[in-house]
Amino acid sequence: MGFSGHLVFARSERPLLEAPLFGSTNPGLRDDVHEWQPRPGGWQTLQLEQGIWEDEYLSTLVEWTGAPACVADVSDSSVALVTGLDTNRHRWQAWLNLDNAAALLVEEPEDVDDVSLWMATPEFDEAIGHKRAELDAEVPTDAEGALMWASAAGVQAAAQQSRIEELLRAQETFVEEQFDALLDKLGFPEAAHSAPQP
Repeated sequence: MGFSGHLVFARSERPLLEAPLFGSTNPGLRDDVHEWQPRPGGWQTLQLEQGIWEDEYLSTLVEWTGAPACVADVSDSSVALVTGLDTNRHRWQAWLNLDNAAALLVEEPEDVDDVSLWMATPEFDEAIGHKRAELDAEVPTDAEGALMWASAAGVQAAAQQSRIEELLRAQETFVEEQFDALLDKLGFPEAAHSAPQP
């Protein structure tokens, strides 16, 4: 059983859990939180096991920290949607583990009674192929958005856009490790220790 929840990445001189977002307004978000090894410069990652992450939480966090932030919505350690926001309200999104994302996002036909049977058909494979191609076509834009966000965060990307695209197209067993690698590639200072295993 993999990890399902949210990975929140932001910069603050104070512990991220002190943000009002995790206080009285959303007590559920504080339940079962793991702090990853912090990165130099005040960059912190929280792994939230519980709670619903609302879209506006990211802008609330950016306002509180005064710095760009991002959140990865992780499902079973196998797929994640990363959303980043900077202080000028520019957003970007990218999927991690595109094959799994395609399987998650493919729409089943309305005339299907048993999804498990449909998943064993050539039509299902074809639908996944189409969805995978759609996601793949978005990768250059996603990578560009990620690099612009990192630049707004004041880090110099260690990698060219092509390397970010390569990472966004990669398939990893644990998407949490891929998220950590993305932050490394974007030029954020590396933590002393790697992220905890799910």
